[in-house]
Amino acid sequence: MKKTLVSMAAILAATSAFAESHAMALPQAGSDWYAAGQSHIEAMLARQPNTGRAKNVIVFVADGNGVGTNYAVRLFDGQQKGMLGEENVLPYETPEWYSALVKTYNINAQTPDSAPTAGALNTGVKQRFNLINLGENAIHDDCTTEEGNRLTTFAEIVSGMDKSVGIVSTARITHATPAAVYAKTANRNWEGEIEGDCAGSKDIATQLIDQMEAGVIDMAMGGGGRFFLPEGKTNGQSKGRRTDGVNLIDRATGLGAQFAEDTAGFEALTMDAPILALFNDSHMEYEADRADEDEPSLADMTRKSIEFLSQNENGYYLEVEAGRVDHANHDGNAYRTLSDGVAFAEAVALADEMTDDADTLIIVTADHEHAIAFNGYCGRGSDILGLCMGVSKEGEANDGTPLTAADGKPYTVLGYLNGAGSVLKEPTDGSNDWTGSRSDLTQEEATDIDYVQQALIPMSSETHSGEDVSVYAKGPWSHLLDSTIEQNVIFHVMKHAVDAE
Repeated sequence: MKKTLVSMAAILAATSAFAESHAMALPQAGSDWYAAGQSHIEAMLARQPNTGRAKNVIVFVADGNGVGTNYAVRLFDGQQKGMLGEENVLPYETPEWYSALVKTYNINAQTPDSAPTAGALNTGVKQRFNLINLGENAIHDDCTTEEGNRLTTFAEIVSGMDKSVGIVSTARITHATPAAVYAKTANRNWEGEIEGDCAGSKDIATQLIDQMEAGVIDMAMGGGGRFFLPEGKTNGQSKGRRTDGVNLIDRATGLGAQFAEDTAGFEALTMDAPILALFNDSHMEYEADRADEDEPSLADMTRKSIEFLSQNENGYYLEVEAGRVDHANHDGNAYRTLSDGVAFAEAVALADEMTDDADTLIIVTADHEHAIAFNGYCGRGSDILGLCMGVSKEGEANDGTPLTAADGKPYTVLGYLNGAGSVLKEPTDGSNDWTGSRSDLTQEEATDIDYVQQALIPMSSETHSGEDVSVYAKGPWSHLLDSTIEQNVIFHVMKHAVDAE
């Protein structure tokens, strides 16, 4: 066996020497593309697996940011920086990060929902559609099946190791993805109260405060103030919707937590007490609209969270969600989808700067993809929000001429297979004969912030899709995220990293 290893090493050395000595004989060796390829290989060869114990774990989830949406974010970000776009590299796409493809289906759904996908990340098992952190025998909307099926979350595991836990989201903090850090429920929509036969069960907002009282959750920032206040009660932008008369904000502050509802309150938060921050009645604003609102950015919240949680010498677990990437996709509005995607990338870059790869595992992923699609054959640098331009015969940039379809009309680079932008129109004569045609679109119209992309199948809200998403990771045991994996495997990498000897 030893002789075989020596022989193999000799063969590899000889092969490397041969390739090096003959590299310049290749006609392409002088190309910038060739040099870039060589540099990439060298960077990957320099990687060394980190097998130390993870003191900290940070999971970034851009809701709905599958492979296709991420591609569009990459181009949008690059084009905003003055590039053609395709050559751009997002902060988590460099060779320092390991990566894999992730299968996102639920136990009973080919096309997944955010609740069980986020639950898989936080418990290590796949779950059923519309459930959060309940085992496979639980049934949607049936609270009687919660008992005996509640799963232990990663937050509960690491808090038992005396680590701190934080949650950040631009969605309601009770929405599916952030709720999966702390809640267990038979219906993801039971955010503020539960009616009918299940009225005695605990809603998600109540579960958050319960987990703060139990010492599992140390800080939570996002939107969704409506579910923490009783009807008739207001607090900043939040107008209460609870019919049980319970004021969960008062309960939290009574437990010693700090509360913030705007940027002034956010800036005033100190490092010496738990944090509850609710910056909007519902979801926080899209990044493209945030300048007019009194809300911190996703990067701002990420910075504050790391500063707060890193005080714990035993470490922490932080989940950061860019929740509104998903919502803009549902609306068929590419501009807001991609601007929120860029804000997400900026938050990842900031966290990477603030932490040490030696003891912090950072994971960047999505819960699912959307029914997003890309048209061809577009020339380089075609505006990802705009019209598909022709391929130039010389140079790199497109020729500036919009391509047209068989109907003689131009089309955008990006579209959706279904959604509110459907070219089919509902009949007004009572029949079921849907008809329609595409509009003769201009570049100015297509790149407008409020433009809804053209779609095929008419739906009030565009849907998720079952496509794979990517996962990127760096830090302790990040190299385990490789190949094509089931979504629940990500949890097992996190658990292995914090348990490693």
